[in-house]
Amino acid sequence: MNKAKCSLLTAMTIFGTVGIFVRYIPLPAATVALCRGVLGLLFLLGVMAVKGEKPQWQNIRKNLWILLLSGGAMGLNWVFLFESYNHTTVATATICYYLAPVFLVLVSPLLGERLTFGKSLLCAVALVGMVFVSGVLDGGLSGGKGIAFAVAAAVLYATVMFLNKKLGPIDAYDKTIVQLLSAAVVILPYCLLTGGLGMDQMVGKDYALLAVVGIVHTGVAYWLYFGALGKLSSQTVALFSYLDPVIAIVLSALWLQEPLGWQGALGAALILGSTLAGELPLEKMGRKFAKKG
Repeated sequence: MNKAKCSLLTAMTIFGTVGIFVRYIPLPAATVALCRGVLGLLFLLGVMAVKGEKPQWQNIRKNLWILLLSGGAMGLNWVFLFESYNHTTVATATICYYLAPVFLVLVSPLLGERLTFGKSLLCAVALVGMVFVSGVLDGGLSGGKGIAFAVAAAVLYATVMFLNKKLGPIDAYDKTIVQLLSAAVVILPYCLLTGGLGMDQMVGKDYALLAVVGIVHTGVAYWLYFGALGKLSSQTVALFSYLDPVIAIVLSALWLQEPLGWQGALGAALILGSTLAGELPLEKMGRKFAKKG
C-alpha cells in the first residue's frame, strides 16, 4: 500500500472514532464543535507555517462568500451531529449522517447534473434503509430526537458539499482553513446565546479528550485526508471513505455496547450500500466487464 493510501486509511480511521471521544466529553455539543474548529484551524496554520506555505489570498477572495457560507454550514453540521450522539447510539447517528450524499443527489439538477432513474432508485433504497434504522416498523422511534439531529447534520453536510462544488480554483488547505474559521465564528454566538461554553466543570481528562477531537480528529485527519486526495482516484477515495461509518458502527457495538439489531443492520446496509453504489462508475464498470466477457 502506497503512502497516499496509508494517509487516507489513517484519516478515515480517525474520523470513524470521533463519536466515541465526543460521547465522553461533558460539554454542550456546540462547545465541542467550537473547540474542534479552533484547534483544527490552529493545527493546519501550524502545518502551513512549518512547510513555509502561505495562503493564496487571491483565490480565497474570489471564493470568499461561498467559503463563509459552507464554513458556517460545516459548523452547524458538527453541532447537530455531536448533539445526535447524546440522544441515540453512535452507530445510528453515523448511519443517518451518511444520508448526506443522497440529499446531494436529490438537488444535483441545481448543479446541472441529470437525476437519472438509477440515481433516483438508489435514493429510494437509502430512504427505505432510513425507515429500518429509525425503528418505526416496531411501532416506535428509537432515539427519535437523535435521528432528527443526525438527519439535520446530513442536510447541512450535503449543503457543504453542494457549495464546495461551486468553488473556483483554490488550494484544499486554504479552503479548509477559511471554512474552519467561519465555522468557529458562527458557532461562538450560538454557544453564548444558549447558556455559555459550559467549561467550568471540566477536569484534566476532559481537556485531553477535547484536544484529541480538535487536533487529531480535525487538524491531523484533515491534513492527511487532503494530502492524499490529489494522489488517488476519486473511486479509491469513495471506497476508503466508507471505513468511517464501518469503524463507528463496530466501535459503537464493541466499546459502547450499543446494540444495532437486525433492522438497524439491514438499514445500515441499505443506506451505505446505496450511497457507495452511487459514487462508483457502475455503468462503465459493467461495460468493461461485458467487453472482457
